Amino acid sequence: MSIDARAWYMVAPGEPCEERALNLSSCPPGEATVQVAGCGVCHTDISFLYHNVPTRGELPLALGHEISGTVIEVGEGVDESLLHRPVLIPAVLPCGTCELCRSGRRRICRNQVMPGNDRQGGFASHIQVPALYLCPVEDALLKKHELWELSVVADAISTPFQAVKNSGLKAGELAIVIGAGGIGIHAVQVAAACGALVIALDIDADKLETALAHGASGGIDVSGLSSKEIRAAVKEKAKTLHAPPYCWKILETSGSGPGQETALALLGFGAWLGIVGFTMKKLEFMPSKLMAFDATIEGNWGSDPTIYPEVLEWLRDGRLKVSPFVERHPLEDLNPVLQAARDGKLQKRAVMTP
Repeated sequence: MSIDARAWYMVAPGEPCEERALNLSSCPPGEATVQVAGCGVCHTDISFLYHNVPTRGELPLALGHEISGTVIEVGEGVDESLLHRPVLIPAVLPCGTCELCRSGRRRICRNQVMPGNDRQGGFASHIQVPALYLCPVEDALLKKHELWELSVVADAISTPFQAVKNSGLKAGELAIVIGAGGIGIHAVQVAAACGALVIALDIDADKLETALAHGASGGIDVSGLSSKEIRAAVKEKAKTLHAPPYCWKILETSGSGPGQETALALLGFGAWLGIVGFTMKKLEFMPSKLMAFDATIEGNWGSDPTIYPEVLEWLRDGRLKVSPFVERHPLEDLNPVLQAARDGKLQKRAVMTP
């Protein structure tokens, strides 16, 4: 199949991305060619482009890993029923056959492929990826959502969904979400849909207001507060909500040094802390607190692609919302959108559409 494909390439750190032809050969065995409907702009893309986080693949490289689209070609060994199907492309694609994958640890598969990091990503008209874990999108969901906006399920929604699963959060427990924007608003939604009491922390009043409108039981503006003051404010808010004073589930989604400092300061008896956001900042911490509190800190690298159908079911049933939190931009506006994301000027998740 001959495809006139284009992509926007990162050519060097800090430099504008460049539009170039994308050379796609015949679809390799085990892979699928997907015509991109939308690709979300993630904090990880900003880290690659502006914050000196190296990609695993060589530059020039098209970034973007929150991708939805339509399968237009499949390689040898791929189920042909995928042809012409709308799909989500998992942000991290495990091999499915190694020992880690077979034992259920697909998120740390050592053969994993991440579009926009290991190979060409979704800021393009088309993309070729391993087909094993492509997630078809059912017609019932597309009656309520456009395919482009579902692209953010691939990371912004599925990653906090995975984190809440990891936490074992139950109805009536207290979940604290640090960073109410970006992936944080979806952490708020997921935790609230589990029946938990949710306190959102942020330095942006508008983001806190949005969190309160979408499941948070309380919000705290932490602007200018010390870690000690934040802990006191959370304790007081928990008391007014009649939430348990222990076994808090803490989700750090801001991907910032201050956010992670706050998360560590909130650790208490039986607490569980999930590190969901990414930062290069280094912090000091006394590990013996984990022993004294019988607490847990757990990393969260993306999500297992096998949970995607469950996430889509929650969207279909209305337990989660995506439309209020995304905005559509033409792919040719990628550079100004990336700059706006870097500068914190976007109120919604930007989705680039070819």
